[in-house]
Amino acid sequence: MSRIVVLLSLSFCLSAQTKFEFWPGTTYDPAVPTARKVLGYHPGERISPHANIVRYMEALAAAEPRRMKIYDYGKTWEGRRLIYGVIGSEANIRRLDEIKDGIARLSDPRKTTDAAARGPISSLPVIVWLAYGVHGNEISSSDAALMTAYHLLAARNDKLVAGILAKELVIIDPLQNPDGRDRFIHSFEMGEGLEPDSNPLAAEHTEPWPGGRTNHYFFDMNRDWVAMTQPETKGRIAAMLEWRPQVVIDLHEMGTDSTYYFAPPADPFNPNMTKWQRDFQTDMGKGNARWFDQYGFAYFTRDTYDAFYPGYGDSWPVYLGAIATTYENGSTRGLVVKRPNDLTVTYRDTVRRHFVSSLATCETSATHHDALLEHFYQYGKTGVEEGSAGPVREYILPRRGNTSAVDKLAQLMVEQGVEVRRASAAFTTEGKHYPAGSYLVSTVQPQKRRVKNLLDLNTLMDDKFLKSEEDRRKRRLASQIYDVTAWSVPLQFNIEAVPAAAASTVDSTPVKLGDNPAGKIEGGKAAVAYMVPWGTSGAARVMTGAMRAGLRVYGSDKAFVQNGRTYPAGTLIVPVKENPESIHETMAKLAAANGVDVVATATSWVDDGPNFGSRYAPYLKKPAIALAWDRPTSGNSAGQTRFVLERQFGYPVTPVRTQQLGTADLSQFQVIILPEAGFADGGYADVLGSGGVRRLKQWVADGGTVIGIGTAVQFLADAKTGLLPIQQESRVPEASPASGDSHKPSSEDARPAGKAFAKEADFEKAIQPDSELPTSLRGALVRCKVDREQWITAGVPDTVYAMVSGTSIFTPIKIDHGVNAVTFAGPEEVLASGYMWDEYRKQLAYKPLVVVGRNGRGVVVGFTADPNYRAAIDGLNLLFLNAVFRGPAHGSTGGRGGE
Repeated sequence: MSRIVVLLSLSFCLSAQTKFEFWPGTTYDPAVPTARKVLGYHPGERISPHANIVRYMEALAAAEPRRMKIYDYGKTWEGRRLIYGVIGSEANIRRLDEIKDGIARLSDPRKTTDAAARGPISSLPVIVWLAYGVHGNEISSSDAALMTAYHLLAARNDKLVAGILAKELVIIDPLQNPDGRDRFIHSFEMGEGLEPDSNPLAAEHTEPWPGGRTNHYFFDMNRDWVAMTQPETKGRIAAMLEWRPQVVIDLHEMGTDSTYYFAPPADPFNPNMTKWQRDFQTDMGKGNARWFDQYGFAYFTRDTYDAFYPGYGDSWPVYLGAIATTYENGSTRGLVVKRPNDLTVTYRDTVRRHFVSSLATCETSATHHDALLEHFYQYGKTGVEEGSAGPVREYILPRRGNTSAVDKLAQLMVEQGVEVRRASAAFTTEGKHYPAGSYLVSTVQPQKRRVKNLLDLNTLMDDKFLKSEEDRRKRRLASQIYDVTAWSVPLQFNIEAVPAAAASTVDSTPVKLGDNPAGKIEGGKAAVAYMVPWGTSGAARVMTGAMRAGLRVYGSDKAFVQNGRTYPAGTLIVPVKENPESIHETMAKLAAANGVDVVATATSWVDDGPNFGSRYAPYLKKPAIALAWDRPTSGNSAGQTRFVLERQFGYPVTPVRTQQLGTADLSQFQVIILPEAGFADGGYADVLGSGGVRRLKQWVADGGTVIGIGTAVQFLADAKTGLLPIQQESRVPEASPASGDSHKPSSEDARPAGKAFAKEADFEKAIQPDSELPTSLRGALVRCKVDREQWITAGVPDTVYAMVSGTSIFTPIKIDHGVNAVTFAGPEEVLASGYMWDEYRKQLAYKPLVVVGRNGRGVVVGFTADPNYRAAIDGLNLLFLNAVFRGPAHGSTGGRGGE
């Protein structure tokens, strides 16, 4: 259908309304191009794709080069540009480098005294960062970004705009998620008809799997600011560290039945926020409210959206010293929608609301120019003071265990803008010994609060809020916690972060981005084999790299000793004679690139443990991996699983639409991974069909390895599937029913037997459900115990940590059917970080995280919690990789056979 027809149809719908003005009474400079002139449509008339957004931003900058500059800060996985525009007065645009330098000095009180800060506070502009469209299907903000840029550049004789540009630099990031937005627009345009349809059930409003919310790898990038896994996030954080804004607004959308949300946020708050930051969020909300009241826009505050998790786009900048918050706009998910209250809302209406809140934010920031810069300076100053006087002066990251993860955390801290140093020699602090190369993270630095947020083992919520949560749980009301309650990076990586009351005195050097220790070959050119000690992420990358290079690799299921050195279970053995002459060069490159010390050996003789040629050192065939794709899988889980394998460990995956798995020739794969699944589509059983389930079972029986993640374990455990003999548990009742408390109908009629309640407690017992799932848990980090005698736990330490959420608790597998390779710890130690209901904690204790079963000649692995959650739980990488790459070696393809 012609787009012209749609434009005419929408224009006809809008023409019946009075003349539309985004900011009534404004006269615009005709020298500044309008969206209509550049793009062919008015703001809000179409949903602008990425190409049009970049095109218009560049057109504005070309028309006003003395007041606007465009910067690139990266590219998406699909190659789309990530840009932002800087808008200011001519005088400020001429001195951008001076402004950045001044703000950087103001952010560090070790370089700038109170007296020296007074000049920059009065002379520097406030930097306001407006970020739009991190969720691709939250569409109105990016078109509002274009209108905001146009208004700031083109509005004539406007005192509000003049005041803003005199005191601010406004940075507009118009589209944070180009891949997701263009995916949404493609879906929307496929569903369009003769005219825009306001029925929310219309195809143009509904998206096929996985929807446009996420990026190419289906990451919710509004949850990626702690782990920093995606190029969009990395580029954005690098840009923010360059500019160090004082105000950051992240503009979103919510459901079509909602109005508009802005600050102040709901409880709980992160305790590392300052009181002034919390108070000013209210000022920001009041500034918005004044304009929303004037224009008759409905809004709400203090509901739904909390400020606890520090990994949102509106919370990460808080720990840079900014005032940051989110704005949420009721979406049309198209060009027009009819809401449940019978109001019809156009896309243009929603664009205008985000435009108005953007300008209101700029106005409030200009009004409070001096206070914002003063408190920005004080934020760094009080951070240093708190670090100097507090109980923790330094966190030590010992470089031992999974040294790859330790190095990665140090690099992550540097990427986050935190100062990190590397010890030049072994040292002792507070009676504890640490190896050379360990990392030191001082709290006596401006980013002290970010250091605590990332490295503390736990961040506590307010007791009053938790009491309210418990009350809601008992009444079966939804939790008010918006996201996870735990994010401690050392726990997620399963490494140490030791708090010390005094700073270490060892010589150390600053850690720079990309400054990772290189690996090497020990022992020169191997005569018999190269051995790669297992237990680090780097060793896993050597394995995948060797496989992709065509090398034959074996893996020892048990520890062994050679020349007095103990090699852990899982150690890789790459024999020289079975591989091409290039093996020596290949292994040297892999060792150096992955920071791994590979050992060359001239003998296969071992002093203890299994020999290289034993049945305990099976051949690890390069597996072909199929990943269930499309419904019913969770896009997040599927994408994150693929990302971990492809981008973190460099191994390709074949995503296969789940429905095709039911009819395809599965013999071409050695491994099939079933990500978490939703149940709106009926789950795996419905999508595969009975025939597909039978084919999957036969493939496993013939020697395949199937891995179920999270809710996919329910499918494997279902009696009709019969692949994993465990069961999902119902909730354990909080109290046993009172004696004689029976409500079964009598034999004479359908009415229950009567009973008198002697006290209110009897009534409370009577209204409890007969059976229900455990109360859904918001994400908490839990402690797990590892059975290290199993092949799947090779190289894994005694304790690991998993992110647990939802309602899935499973019974352990019986000893005659399989092994519970990893189980949750006992009730008093299972909760490592975050918040967990007391009943959930008791029920979760000793239940399985990783279950391994056999079916015929094949292997079945169930992870009851997602090991690839947000690609952030690095401490579970080896468990997952063992399942993927060692599983086939313990099915029909095991042993020392050939290809």
